[in-house]
Amino acid sequence: MSVNTSSQADGVAELSFFPMSAVDLEAVLAIENQSHVHPWTKGNFSDSLAAGHWAYCIRPAHDQAVKGSFLDPEVLWAYCILYPAVDELHLLNITVAPSLRRHGIAQRMMKAIEGVAAQQNMPRIILEVRPSNTNALKLYEKMGFEAIGGRKNYYPSNPETGLREDAIVMAKSIKLAT
Repeated sequence: MSVNTSSQADGVAELSFFPMSAVDLEAVLAIENQSHVHPWTKGNFSDSLAAGHWAYCIRPAHDQAVKGSFLDPEVLWAYCILYPAVDELHLLNITVAPSLRRHGIAQRMMKAIEGVAAQQNMPRIILEVRPSNTNALKLYEKMGFEAIGGRKNYYPSNPETGLREDAIVMAKSIKLAT
């Protein structure tokens, strides 16, 4: 499945969603390790790919390529992992490279993910988020996601002490064509 966003925000080029493969994992892990308190491992990503999850790397569109800049199509901007269930799309991981945050990329990715859910006749998107991830919470709330529950001790937060952080479960209903 290929997805392009057509809008441009804050001077950032159009996004292109490319299927993630094993050759992308080094770049994905570099962003993952910079971005998360408890990052996914190479094994987590490999398992998702093997399980057939919808995994995408987000890069600038080829027609806007500028080699050696952030518009270089070889530069990974972001990625996402989606798990298609019978009647919902579960967002497992969405991460934007730290140097490209605050340009609307995550919001544009979320809009594209909503479009995929609608195209696939999935009436709901569900996700988990750390309560401490205030930027993500603000984005999801702005996009119409609502808290529908929680998961106790869901996220590892401190490997030295074994402490864990709860998750807020959020969902958004997707309007499907009738």
